[in-house]
Amino acid sequence: MNANLPGQPQRVLSGMRPTGRLHLGHYHGVLKNWLKLQTEYECFFFIADWHALTTHYEESQGLQEHVWDMATDWLAAGVDPSNATLFLQSRVPAHAELHLLLSMITPLPWLERVPSYKDQQAQMPDRDLSTYGFLGYPLLQSADILIYRAGLVPVGEDQVAHVEITREVARRFNHLYGREPGYEAMAEEAIQKLGKKNGKLYRELRQAFLEQGDKQALVTARALLERQKNMTLGNKERLFGYLEGGGRLILPEPEALLTHAPKMPGLDGRKMSKSYANTISLREDPLEVEKKLKTMPTDPARVRRGDPGNPEKCPVWEFHKVYSSDATRQWVDQGCRSAGIGCLECKRPVIDAVLAELKPIQERVAEFARDPLAVRSIVEDGCKRARDVAEETLVEVRNAMGLGYNS
Repeated sequence: MNANLPGQPQRVLSGMRPTGRLHLGHYHGVLKNWLKLQTEYECFFFIADWHALTTHYEESQGLQEHVWDMATDWLAAGVDPSNATLFLQSRVPAHAELHLLLSMITPLPWLERVPSYKDQQAQMPDRDLSTYGFLGYPLLQSADILIYRAGLVPVGEDQVAHVEITREVARRFNHLYGREPGYEAMAEEAIQKLGKKNGKLYRELRQAFLEQGDKQALVTARALLERQKNMTLGNKERLFGYLEGGGRLILPEPEALLTHAPKMPGLDGRKMSKSYANTISLREDPLEVEKKLKTMPTDPARVRRGDPGNPEKCPVWEFHKVYSSDATRQWVDQGCRSAGIGCLECKRPVIDAVLAELKPIQERVAEFARDPLAVRSIVEDGCKRARDVAEETLVEVRNAMGLGYNS
């Protein structure tokens, strides 16, 4: 099912838990992808402060500082508020209301079978995760996505399950509430408003899809609806749902946008993570960056300068895969295996590349440090924009569930 609302540009939704200042793993794993997406789609990027409480509810003292550090790092890394909406989850109460309403229709086993539910419990045995908030966090993620009717959600392969449960929740909601009284009559009336020519074409394409399974007819019919500029949102939603023989499409099903991100190793060769104390912060002092990289462990076989080594057994080689050109990697590979270069010589191109990458980011961090209110103003503007968009969806949801008392 097409996740875009009729007449609406492709919308992307993504967020991060505020855990403090970001490191190179965040930059290469998430932010560089966001910088590309913000030029291609309508993007909503949010700081998931409620999600931070699902596992660390006893450690909320530094949460606000983490929020503003993260917002500053996003902006310094190049997330552009003129191309994307940046906002704070808790400043958009519609997330919580939709989460509550969706909890009324979501079967408990759906939440218990999400892979990360048991995985995180196993990974954090020292934490009491037997809470409703932790069990329900996948549904809160679904609400985060569905409240903006996002068409695409950038995720890694290990996060696809969260998008799948969102699709199931949207499908169940539309099944329960999309069949409004007199739905077929209203859909037929909406077809008349397409005009004689377009109405005839819509019927032919709908028939071709429903009777012959012609997927191209479905694509063509959707494009026809998207071109209708003067039709109300409600009528477009009805015709999108009617096209596939279902009810009104209130909450579109999002698609997972699988993202390719280079593996960003930590200083010890494991995944870069604060829990492993092997990170380089985006704000790391240049002298400290150089010190950390110079003291990185290398191939254990290279005890002395004249000992040959194997780059595949050296954590520094993983940095070369991210930062170095083919020519430099070839120089490193040959020099390491022949002992033609030493480990410090091998590390020099990586040190220079990391420092060059961090320099403009740190300059922008310094600019925001001189004007901290600028960051808060950008986030507040984003929150207002997010609240307006979210409220449009919430009105439709309330009406569908019989809660539209003011409509």
